[in-house]
Amino acid sequence: MVKSSSSKKLRREAGQGYLFMAPVLIILGIFVITPILCAIYLSFHKVELLGGTNLEFRGLDNFMKITFDDRAHIALKNTFIYVVIVVPLQTLLALVLAASLNAGMKGQKFFRIVYFLPTLTSSAVLTLIFMWMYNQNGLINHILDMLHLPTYNWIGDPSVALLAIMIMNIWATAPFFMVIYLAALQDIPDSHYEAAELDGATGLQKFWHITVPNLRPVTSFVVIMGLIGTFQLFDQSYIFSGGSGGPNNSTLTVVLLIYQYAFKSLGTMGYATALAFMLAIIILIATLLQRKFSKEESLY
Repeated sequence: MVKSSSSKKLRREAGQGYLFMAPVLIILGIFVITPILCAIYLSFHKVELLGGTNLEFRGLDNFMKITFDDRAHIALKNTFIYVVIVVPLQTLLALVLAASLNAGMKGQKFFRIVYFLPTLTSSAVLTLIFMWMYNQNGLINHILDMLHLPTYNWIGDPSVALLAIMIMNIWATAPFFMVIYLAALQDIPDSHYEAAELDGATGLQKFWHITVPNLRPVTSFVVIMGLIGTFQLFDQSYIFSGGSGGPNNSTLTVVLLIYQYAFKSLGTMGYATALAFMLAIIILIATLLQRKFSKEESLY
């Protein structure tokens, strides 16, 4: 009798829990899970949207087409280069900024606000500001000319256009991760540093042997978030190139290519969803590899 009443109580509590979660589950089902399932379904079809929706089953043809699409190869290459350069640099910059703010420097509250300002700026507005700065007669070239350094056509030169977006995004995203690092730094016990000082450790040795190991779980999180964000580069590339991915496809990314095939070309919505599905698989693999090579995986 006691066991029966206990099981009823557990079922009642479970029912209450699911009832409280129901609004979130419904929203996730409608706006997240359903679109994902629809995208997977469309990736196996040729989709015609004009004059009524028309679906024609193509099997794996859309995925096989990726191997022969030169623009897809260029977009993958650009995205890979962007990820490999931006993720380590923005992580390192965020760690350095957080460590400097945690060192007890004068006016650190003021610098926290100043450092975080780029994160508060709209991505589109930030891109337009940098486009003005990158102009051939803009601020950056003016400073380079004053320093007797070579100037560049940042927006129109294929060799530096992607680099210009990298510089902008590293500057804009590092402060967000800096705040995460700063919160984690304040949780490292002072006794660790005091013991190291008694042993004669220098500031650099304390940073390398105490700070960095204690921040390993946070670094893992920052890198994963950086990977996901950089693989999804779209708005800056779109604004810089006017939606074309130029000059000469130098700023063409996978997400921008998906947009072009989905909304600018007729009959390629199915192929665009296949590219999106491929990108999701790449992000998943990159995330799993990062977790595997991380020496410590635990919640901070």
